[in-house]
Amino acid sequence: MPHPNPSPEREGLCSVRGRLTPDAPLAPLVWFKSGGAAQWLFEPADADDLAAFLRDLDPGVPVMALGLGSNLIVRDGGVAGVVVRLGKPFATAAVVDATTLRCGGGASGILVSSTARDVGIAGCEFLRSIPGTVGGFVRMNGGAYGRETADVLVEAEVVLRSGERRTLARDELGYSYRHSTLPDGAIVIAATFRGVPGDAAAIQAEMDRIAAAREASQPLRSKTGGSTFKNPDGHKAWQLVDQAGCRGLTIGGAQVSEKHTNFLLNTGAATSADIEALGEEVRARVKAASGVELEWEIQRVGFHSPRPSGEGVGGGAGVSPRATSLRGSDPSPRPSPRGGEGA
Repeated sequence: MPHPNPSPEREGLCSVRGRLTPDAPLAPLVWFKSGGAAQWLFEPADADDLAAFLRDLDPGVPVMALGLGSNLIVRDGGVAGVVVRLGKPFATAAVVDATTLRCGGGASGILVSSTARDVGIAGCEFLRSIPGTVGGFVRMNGGAYGRETADVLVEAEVVLRSGERRTLARDELGYSYRHSTLPDGAIVIAATFRGVPGDAAAIQAEMDRIAAAREASQPLRSKTGGSTFKNPDGHKAWQLVDQAGCRGLTIGGAQVSEKHTNFLLNTGAATSADIEALGEEVRARVKAASGVELEWEIQRVGFHSPRPSGEGVGGGAGVSPRATSLRGSDPSPRPSPRGGEGA
């Protein structure tokens, strides 16, 4: 567990220019408005600040990125290690040329698509409908309305868990449906997107069409997490859920949406345990009814219950208690990428 009165100085990271907060509640930062705290929340001042922080961080400390929190269940026991949240310094979208944008990892889909519209770049309209950030799109190959990130991505700039900065071309990311091979602990700090020349009015009309379709079909004004399950080959997840009799099903304060059955809702006081249990119940009923095993699209992170006193941040995952400190015994650690975190 963190020191009773932790501080960046006590952790040996006083050179951090961004904000480093211990025991930071995550529920306010995610769409479900449920779940526990981050052991540490780091909001870097810029890419150099993030790279230096990860470079000096004890290599045993887990790291995960948090965008808008729209596709995430944070479990009630909280998240070990460091959660990195890219704020305003990374919420940028700049024109490179007549068909290309370079966007920060914290830029929203609305910012990217609107910037593209303003300069007559077509092909990015679908990003208007995805409630997330560029970092999440790149990692999960986010998509909607027949398009996905892999269709428009040229390259992504990332900071690896070691603190090394690297630019990865689209073909190096191993894209498939809602999946990439981006290394664990890597943070996407920027991405380059390429569309095609288009008319701004036509682009706006397509964005309006997408927005209207989404408003009509999805519970946008509820505490939700977006699409819960991936569409299995040859099926629509929402149809399988509906056919299994799960429309409106509840556990505690969690409910399957009546409007769109591939959305789970926090009706007011749901715990993350309620929401996840409801998702597992839906999976079981769909499996029994159709033989199809639904795969979660929503990411689920953290501990189901509070960590016992003295437990290391790995939560039994093989990380030693030493990792409760953000910095190891070496005064100037320079860890290399762990296995699988190279190019």
